[in-house]
Amino acid sequence: MPGTNLTREEAQQRAKLLTVDSYEIDLDLSGAQEGGTYRSVTTVRFDVAGGGTSRSSEAESGGGATSFIDLVAPAVHEVTLNGDALDPAEVFQDSRIALPGLLEGRNILRVVADCEYTNTGEGLHRFVDPVDNQAYLYTQFEVPDARRVFASFEQPDLKATFQFTVKAPEGWTVVSNSPTPEPQDNVWVFEPTPRISSYITALIVGPYHSVHSVYEKDGQSVPLGIYCRPSLAEFLDADAIFEVTRQGFDWFQEKFDFAYPFEKYDQLFVPEFNAGAMENAGAVTIRDQYVFRSKVTDAAYEVRAETILHELAHMWFGDLVTMEWWNDLWLNESFATYTSIACQAAAPGSRWPHSWTTFANSMKTWAYRQDQLPSTHPIMADIRDLDDVLVNFDGITYAKGASVLKQLVAYVGEDEFFRGVQAYFKRHAYGNTRLSDLLGALEETSGRDLKAWSKAWLETAGINILRPEIETDAEGVVTSFGIRQEAPALPAGAKGEPVLRPHRIAVGLYELDEASGKLVRDERIELDVDGELTAVPQLVGRRRPAVVLLNDDDLSYAKVRLDEDSLRTVTEHLGDFEASLPRALCWASAWDMTRDAELATRDYLSLVLSGIGKESDIGVVQSLHRQVKLAIDLYADPAARETLLARWTDATLAHLRAAEAGSDHQLAWARAFAATARTPEQLDLLEGLLDGTQTIEGLAVDTELRWTFVQRLAAVGRYDEAEIAGEYERDRTAAGERHAATARAARPTPEAKAEAWASVVDSDKLPNAVQEAVIGGFVQTDQRELLAPYTARYFEVVKDIWESRSHEMAQQIAIGLYPSVQVSQDTLDRTDAWLASAEPNAALRRLVSESRAGVERALRAQAADAAATE
Repeated sequence: MPGTNLTREEAQQRAKLLTVDSYEIDLDLSGAQEGGTYRSVTTVRFDVAGGGTSRSSEAESGGGATSFIDLVAPAVHEVTLNGDALDPAEVFQDSRIALPGLLEGRNILRVVADCEYTNTGEGLHRFVDPVDNQAYLYTQFEVPDARRVFASFEQPDLKATFQFTVKAPEGWTVVSNSPTPEPQDNVWVFEPTPRISSYITALIVGPYHSVHSVYEKDGQSVPLGIYCRPSLAEFLDADAIFEVTRQGFDWFQEKFDFAYPFEKYDQLFVPEFNAGAMENAGAVTIRDQYVFRSKVTDAAYEVRAETILHELAHMWFGDLVTMEWWNDLWLNESFATYTSIACQAAAPGSRWPHSWTTFANSMKTWAYRQDQLPSTHPIMADIRDLDDVLVNFDGITYAKGASVLKQLVAYVGEDEFFRGVQAYFKRHAYGNTRLSDLLGALEETSGRDLKAWSKAWLETAGINILRPEIETDAEGVVTSFGIRQEAPALPAGAKGEPVLRPHRIAVGLYELDEASGKLVRDERIELDVDGELTAVPQLVGRRRPAVVLLNDDDLSYAKVRLDEDSLRTVTEHLGDFEASLPRALCWASAWDMTRDAELATRDYLSLVLSGIGKESDIGVVQSLHRQVKLAIDLYADPAARETLLARWTDATLAHLRAAEAGSDHQLAWARAFAATARTPEQLDLLEGLLDGTQTIEGLAVDTELRWTFVQRLAAVGRYDEAEIAGEYERDRTAAGERHAATARAARPTPEAKAEAWASVVDSDKLPNAVQEAVIGGFVQTDQRELLAPYTARYFEVVKDIWESRSHEMAQQIAIGLYPSVQVSQDTLDRTDAWLASAEPNAALRRLVSESRAGVERALRAQAADAAATE
């Protein structure tokens, strides 16, 4: 029985048999304010090839071919195929409607069903805003959830046109992929879309607030819209969002040499969204946490801008041209990630020309972490079915793929790369492609044979390490310089063999300028590294620099190590690099060494404390805050943990008091201080900042910062239900509800933990965003003893939850409630016993194995820290 899964072989057979022409979808959402179910009527016109039968069903009916269409619905009332009524009780089963007796040539199918609103962020999500008590709807269809709203052939290569007709409550707005029409009697009839895949269709319905503008250039005119709930309208900085959007339109259309391919471009900030955003054609949905209710640092605006540009890039790569099957998902996501960062770095007027620094410090560290898990896989993953792809939106698909694309650009040349992309879009517009189609276009424009490159980089897993090997004479002159490449063994359980790869890298040579005290790049050499050892004769005969930085400018994807002399200089002067990118590369290398148990946690903390005060990039500062806390919580010798936490917390408070009043750094240090405040005096300060009896000049304790303080005070037992409820009265919004849920679950009592556990595990009533908030509060790293009994309970329930809940909800629980803070051999043994006996499916096995690897890594790091001396 297939359940809700679909295999690659089934999809291939269906694609051979069918060519889909059009969908007409009629939805009655007039009862959306009350919830429940809604009527869905789908009419599909499709052609059937002659002489073939879909292997999805061996039998034939009436001599015709057989196939199936996908639908997840509580009830199907009518199925009419080519005018003949089929019995729903016979043909509808396991999220599929069987289609027997298909005619060669044109077929027409009509399906009438009742479909359900969800609160999981999948299908048609329904949310009621506590501010105005109005319902707000939006669809989320990637990967396989259009079938929750209408009957569809749910695979990316069966493109079609889609025409939506929607009946909505009076006064509501309906937005879809096509331009919004004028409603007649609260019925909205949209024009058909171009040929697109089902997973990028969209409907956003409700009394949304909107702001409109137009993108105009060289005779082109594209209507632009921005939407959010009315309760967020006062915080919507539409001008800033339009500015980033226009920069993206300018840059992408020039680089792609292909006009924006849809009739309008709406961006809709929607509630309780599981991801960052979704590239629905012409109707992008974005999580509404990006409408900032309180002061945030510039790093948050940079991340939001990257998200906006990422989704806009998808209009070409993903929507105009779409992968044939999900094994090329990486092409969609990596391309959008690479081009969004490149646009931020190069677009005229961009506020974030340093965006490659952010990429090196955040996206690359995500990729390195993912690539060292037992679930590591080639960038071009083997996606056997929908279960595989659902857990494959990971650091390899996004960040490693984008890193490799960046290297490919350096390898073939930027102009040649974009000429190949231009040819690719023109050749395959509104069609489906494979990797070979893109590589073929790039080979044509660059003249390079990319087959060996593709095999080494896209079809193998794992990460390389680059180390400099330097010899000097007595005067410090370089007599030999080489770059050694290592291919560490893949993690236990990973498939494949380690390989050495070709790298295009830059070597940066840095000297300490005595006048300014800055580390300044004196020379840069760009070269190809291949094999185990690559000689660099250009450096022989020159005086050894203070710092040799491999992979300067972050062209390649590799872990980089510093030689002994360079590490000594960097340890003393990491904050003194003149440019932000080399600083970020050295910070990332130090963090990677800590995770690999090559650098003790106490030494990593010393390194951060010595250099973070000189770090100007606020995004890097905030990453260091997160990494230090994680290192102390999980990687420190438990016997030294409290000492290190005290040292760190004292430093955060000192930096908070010293930071420029009202600055981004002040806000970041306030959050870092609140995360680990522990002494009575420190907790008194948090309480005083909340009630106004204490102040720090320039620090605005606004709504979001208040909740940060409240949650910490709840976690240490200073605040209980009365104080949390009082804070919620100040902020009776959806965000306030989530924050209050986190605070309640964070309280350090058995009763609070039992209540939180029951609300997530024993009940399935929580909406996705609230469930996530409860899990976030439940797991507190300084409550290990209180949480210890839940280790056994996790393994008792996780398989049943996985099999009974929707993917998004089950994944939150499988990852979030795994006993990651119980760093012990016992946790590993319990996990191994469960993996051996429970027979979880491949997706759940992957998630649990990834979490296990985190505990195993933490044990190694703790041993390294215990072995270190002060």
